[in-house]
Amino acid sequence: MSQLVALSLSIGLLGGVATFLFLQVMTHYLIWAAFLAWACYFHTGGTTDALRKTLTCNLFGAAMGWVAAMLLVTVAPPGAVSAAVVVAVTVTLLCLAAHLPALGTIPASVYGYAAVFAFLLGNPGANLTRESLTTASPANALVAVGSSMIVGALFGFASGKLAGVLARPAAAPDPAAKAA
Repeated sequence: MSQLVALSLSIGLLGGVATFLFLQVMTHYLIWAAFLAWACYFHTGGTTDALRKTLTCNLFGAAMGWVAAMLLVTVAPPGAVSAAVVVAVTVTLLCLAAHLPALGTIPASVYGYAAVFAFLLGNPGANLTRESLTTASPANALVAVGSSMIVGALFGFASGKLAGVLARPAAAPDPAAKAA
């Protein structure tokens, strides 16, 4: 089977498994954040090195988003101007961190950063408060997004491996076995 068909089947199958697990078992995980990391894994190359880059940079970006959120609730005065300044500074630092080879995949870092704010601003149960940002629970954006992105990247890696197995051509018949 072609690599595209194998990858499609693999991602579809494991996407269904992940969705079931997130809705029934791992209910504090965010399926959308997992799918972001899963896509990031393939966007970054779909290799073992891509897994490392995805995990490192998604988590770094989420941490930078968390820092921005903490600055907004503890230091910055309320309002659009201070929010814009905090985002401008933290995103600039996020991009400059790409000078370090381990943090060199800027898009993966931006995915993590954006996912933190998607969680905080798009989740009715989330609160952009110091208390929610510092709790060691899924109410903390860094905990919820970070753990979900780790699981998503691992699902990406697993789907790539499964696709490799599905795409292998069938072994050619052994001519010696026919002669016997």
